[in-house]
Amino acid sequence: MKQVSRTKGTNREYAVAESHKKKEDSSIRPSLKLRYSAHNQEPDFTRPLLEISSDERKKLIARLSFLYGETDAKSHIPELERILKVYYAHKPREMLELEKQVDPEERFTENDIILITYGDLLRGEGHSPLASLATFLENAPHLRGIVNTLHILPFFPYSSDRGFSITDFRSVDATLGSWMDIEEIGKSFQLMFDGVLNHASSKSYAFQEMLNGNPAYKDIAITFKSQDDLTPEHRKLIIRPRTSDILTEFQSINGPLHVWTTFSPDQIDLNYKNPKVLLWAIDTLLLYVRRGADIIRLDAVTYLWAEPGTSSVHLEQTHEIVKLFRDVLNIVAPGVALITETNVPHQDNVSYFGNGYDEAQMIYNFALPPLVLHTFYRENSDAISQWAKDLEFVSKATTFFNILDTHDGIGLLGVRNILPRKEIDFMVQRAKDHGALISYRTGEDGNDEPYEINTTWFSALNKGMEEDIEFQVKRFVASRSLALTLKGVPGIYFHGLIGTLNNHSIVKSTGSKREINREVIDEKEVRKILLDPQSRLTHIRNQLGNILRIRVQYKAFHPNGDQHVLTLSSDTFTVLRVSPDGKQHIVSITNVTNRSCRIEIPQSGLMVGATRWYDLVSKREWSSVNKNLEILMEPYDIIWLLPFHEREEIQEA
Repeated sequence: MKQVSRTKGTNREYAVAESHKKKEDSSIRPSLKLRYSAHNQEPDFTRPLLEISSDERKKLIARLSFLYGETDAKSHIPELERILKVYYAHKPREMLELEKQVDPEERFTENDIILITYGDLLRGEGHSPLASLATFLENAPHLRGIVNTLHILPFFPYSSDRGFSITDFRSVDATLGSWMDIEEIGKSFQLMFDGVLNHASSKSYAFQEMLNGNPAYKDIAITFKSQDDLTPEHRKLIIRPRTSDILTEFQSINGPLHVWTTFSPDQIDLNYKNPKVLLWAIDTLLLYVRRGADIIRLDAVTYLWAEPGTSSVHLEQTHEIVKLFRDVLNIVAPGVALITETNVPHQDNVSYFGNGYDEAQMIYNFALPPLVLHTFYRENSDAISQWAKDLEFVSKATTFFNILDTHDGIGLLGVRNILPRKEIDFMVQRAKDHGALISYRTGEDGNDEPYEINTTWFSALNKGMEEDIEFQVKRFVASRSLALTLKGVPGIYFHGLIGTLNNHSIVKSTGSKREINREVIDEKEVRKILLDPQSRLTHIRNQLGNILRIRVQYKAFHPNGDQHVLTLSSDTFTVLRVSPDGKQHIVSITNVTNRSCRIEIPQSGLMVGATRWYDLVSKREWSSVNKNLEILMEPYDIIWLLPFHEREEIQEA
């Protein structure tokens, strides 16, 4: 990977990467975006303060007025402006000049592959877990120059839920490392931080002070005097991904309080009806930007604003807050992107794009993982092909985050209204046969329904050792090719990168189903396994590493390039990708079955008059016969075809 240039000392510098250099076998690729490094450690108030334009100020006041009314909005706008001015004072002059070059349509490119990991999934000797992770990524030959963005899941002190019940939002968990470790990783990778702003730990200082009656922390949580204050009618309307009681009782200086807890009794929903909570959230987001965040993930943002008498999901107030976050970043940090994590039905998920320019730049494509799993279980691409054909892209400033597995598992809500219930039930049962566990939630009818498949991606695709390991890896990599070729930015969870198997012993010891996919890996053991040419990890490194390396070299995979899904056969998933400038075409074909197949592609449907094509994966040539491109594929083959003349033009460039 080409690292960004840096200066010595504490001044922040960032660089615009050099232009494309598309060589098929290149192991080095430049980043195409503005790269942030380090802000000034202290604010510099000797320079002119941030000037907020009248239009920007009107927009901020309008957002606050929508949430709190005009009077309260005007009373709180001075504090919001102060927060922005303090952040701005941390930025060196070089950054201010380079930010003028930010192009929203080039915020994400074909160069982007995001690795998702906990800070301690990889442990080594002699250094912190965060330092171990950085060292491994820098030295792993199949990752060097390929993964350019690292999503480190919450690395703050916490009390439960593997980091998502935060006790201190402004510090790094000492067992993982320090801010210095985070900043060191930021020298080589773009960073995604978690904004876990929906809730806080019940052990957090702020919540404890609220219980203590400290007026500075009054109303930071959503509270009721009695369980009965939230009526049965109210409770039926609430949509949430859990079956536990929505209210948890705590003892305060003023007696018992019943607190809104969407996820668990240890996770206290923050009360955004209190403007001070919103201002704290904005200040926290900007702290993360100062510490090196290039992307901020808004965790569980669906549930940000709670309102008894409604479903308390996707409310207008929630969208208005996301828009306000976007406004703030547009004003003071235009190179930083927002991604919303909303594991909900697809039509609700895409609503967080807003009009394409006023909410999140990227959203999790939660429909994709279950659709890919269904495709390989049924060995039939019809459902995913039809869905992908109908995908709408709101603007060139937005894109999908194409993941298959995450730290939680495989969510199922994304395919509600896409797959029939019987197909979801089939998928759940098949996954259980492969050793998966199932998490449930209370459905709208009051009954429990499957919410999430808890499994590693490799175990979901492969059952035990009934097949040759190389063949299992081939199926595993074939499934990943679908996420790599669709429009968007690919994301790979660490355990999905190395092909970890389900770990039931951790589930038994912790009582948490999600731990099946969160095993801590010994760095030394990984290196040892990679020395075995027949190991599962070695096969994954060779097969998956090959297509990852190819993908980042071709502008046809740019998120803003055109996408044409070709329904040639139920046995294959085929998509034609075209670069934004229309000069590069790649036909991606994946055999999703356990059998050989033959397909014919009419030359007229390929948008280019080429008769000779070069497979970037196998490095062999295919030629049209009688105006048809005939392809013979073995089980789980992946073929990425580039017109021969375009390949020659790339080599000459």
